[in-house]
Amino acid sequence: MELPPTPIVQDLVLVGGGHSHIAVLKRLGMKPVPGVQLTLVCRDVHTPYSGMLPGLIAGHYSYDEAHIDLRKLAVFCSARFIHDEVVNLDPVRKELVFKDRPPIRYDLLSLNTGSTPGARDVPGAERFAVPVKPIAGFLPRWQALQERVELLGEDPRIAVVGAGAGGVELTLAMQYRLRNRFAALGKRLAPLMHLFTASEEILPTHSPGARKRFDRILAERGVEVHRGSPVAEVTENGLRTENGWTGEFHEVVWVTNASAASWLGDAGLATNDWGFVRVDECLQSVSHPCVYAAGDVAAVDAHPREKAGVFAVRQGPPLENNIRRALWSKPGTPFRPQTQFLSLISTGDQYAVASRSGWSVEGEWVWKWKDWIDRRFMDKYQDLPDMTAKASAAQEVPAVPKGDPDPPSKDMRCKGCASKIGATALLGALESIEPFWREDVSAGLDSRDDAAILDVPPGKALVQSVDFFPAIVDDPYLFGRIAANHALGDIFAMGAAPQSALAIAGIPFAASRKSEDLLRQMLLGANAMFLTAETNLAGGHTSECPELALGFVINGLADKDDVMRKGGLREGDALVLTKALGTGVLFAAEMRLAARGRWIEAAIEPMLQPAQAASRILRDHGARACTDVTGFGLVGHLVEMLEASGASAEIDLNALPPLEGALECFERGIFSSLDPENRRIWDRAANGHEGSARSAFALLFDPQTAGGLLAGIPQRNLEDCLAALRQAGYARAAKVGTVGRGDHGGNLLTLA
Repeated sequence: MELPPTPIVQDLVLVGGGHSHIAVLKRLGMKPVPGVQLTLVCRDVHTPYSGMLPGLIAGHYSYDEAHIDLRKLAVFCSARFIHDEVVNLDPVRKELVFKDRPPIRYDLLSLNTGSTPGARDVPGAERFAVPVKPIAGFLPRWQALQERVELLGEDPRIAVVGAGAGGVELTLAMQYRLRNRFAALGKRLAPLMHLFTASEEILPTHSPGARKRFDRILAERGVEVHRGSPVAEVTENGLRTENGWTGEFHEVVWVTNASAASWLGDAGLATNDWGFVRVDECLQSVSHPCVYAAGDVAAVDAHPREKAGVFAVRQGPPLENNIRRALWSKPGTPFRPQTQFLSLISTGDQYAVASRSGWSVEGEWVWKWKDWIDRRFMDKYQDLPDMTAKASAAQEVPAVPKGDPDPPSKDMRCKGCASKIGATALLGALESIEPFWREDVSAGLDSRDDAAILDVPPGKALVQSVDFFPAIVDDPYLFGRIAANHALGDIFAMGAAPQSALAIAGIPFAASRKSEDLLRQMLLGANAMFLTAETNLAGGHTSECPELALGFVINGLADKDDVMRKGGLREGDALVLTKALGTGVLFAAEMRLAARGRWIEAAIEPMLQPAQAASRILRDHGARACTDVTGFGLVGHLVEMLEASGASAEIDLNALPPLEGALECFERGIFSSLDPENRRIWDRAANGHEGSARSAFALLFDPQTAGGLLAGIPQRNLEDCLAALRQAGYARAAKVGTVGRGDHGGNLLTLA
């Protein structure tokens, strides 16, 4: 007998990809909790490891060596990944408020969002200084800083405010990197580094021996240390200290004591005087039991400690244990951090100082020791075990969260119309949807009729298309946007204007309020695209499915005699493609944990770009035939055009625009599951595989989601057309081939 699927009954949301949360993620990934939907919310796709930041700045590590790929880790853990920034929290409704998307709900929430240097009380600091945290924001500004100082005709003067371990390490790393950069460019320039501290001592929390060693090292490196000099103001050209000292600097870098985001306290969470979330020994909020916090954002009442990465790393396992216990309604277990810890502080070059309690040592061997420790830590999150090695959780339904009015039945799930989402959940989801209003849709969501009623104006033809597929991304709101944009592509490819949409939604088995929330998120995302396209979301159908899925029947209107069909190509036409290729292989690679998170983010961006403007531009420049490139790949859709037009085509492999990472995936032997079937079209339409050894050849067969439009443009209009497309935001638009004669000797396709 087929067992019913484990229902989704609880939402665990992790906000932030700090050192504590990456440990929680991996541990939950290796041993999932059945019935729990895990979500990771992050502002950044790659999180830097703070221990390797000085080495990254100094040039000892590459970007990927010093960063953990959060999207990849989320895929490994079967966690939803939401790439956005939290700006508020409603602990009563248990909702997170975002910068660029609708709120999401949680049953249990954990915060590991880090901190920012405390610059709010210093005039001009937030405007003119470069904060080192968040680190992901500092790195592009550091790159820009290097490029700016290269253009100077004088030695760059750089101030670093804050002389803790982070400030000292950063000062020496920046100095080392800039000196090497100037030497490589043949410039006789040297960075003039100034280090400012409000204390009379550098490294105030470290041993006297470590301070003495760094006093010597800073002096040897020519760093001017300003002791007892709290900064009173930062200006566009420098800074002023409270004791009246002023100086001009090309850059001011801010590395002072950390501060917390203001929304934490504004949301009603108990916070300390510096705005950090107060937690007990179980890392649980002292004011809101459903909220946990760790790392820099947390203040443990019973064990106050300085903000250091070592504490965040150590908090990961106990945080995961207590979250797991909370999901099963069990009390947490206290965690007591160590009172002393080893600090390995680098000096810019491959040299470091070790400090613990009252002793310290230094040398190249200390840096090698630090490098070994850091790389071993990163290996745990960069070299993830095979997916089959993950422990399988027991298939039992955990306790339903308190207050859930409609727990899911454990009985066998019905099929047919009994598999629909319940009326209460459906109506709850639809309450948030405000469709685009159109006069020619006289019955839609607002009327609750059994079917939509559409008007077709005289002289217009109804153009209709349907698309449906499982979620390509795990964020339901983002998936809704992609699915809607993909479905609209067929209508725009015909040169029509979309009028209405009917949704077909598949929702995984879940508690009623979970089903409602998943459906709401998907439809809100879809409706955001339909509003842009002036399309009315008129109704639809829901069903329980093994996985999240969504599709649409799209109705459009076009002048009967002015529809762009596939059969209008003419000899000499330039084949213009409006978007880059590679979504199929990139998402196939992501499923295999072989894609970098930034590749996927870069692929999502064009998937959200509507084809509406491209369709208009192509028509304005003489397009007579057009299609959208989707599941059959470029070759599959092009062959349909050529057969309908009685023409042939020559494809220029060198002109095909690849998405970042696509060619690398092909070279590693990764292909979409539809790739073999799509290649059969080439075997039928072409004679020879002279380009098959080149990775670009695989782009011809890669299935696309929300792909670009492919159209034939008269050669005389080509340059103006490409210029207009790029100006409209289709940056990768390109001519990818030329249409040839219909007498092609049996070969529809050849390679340039």
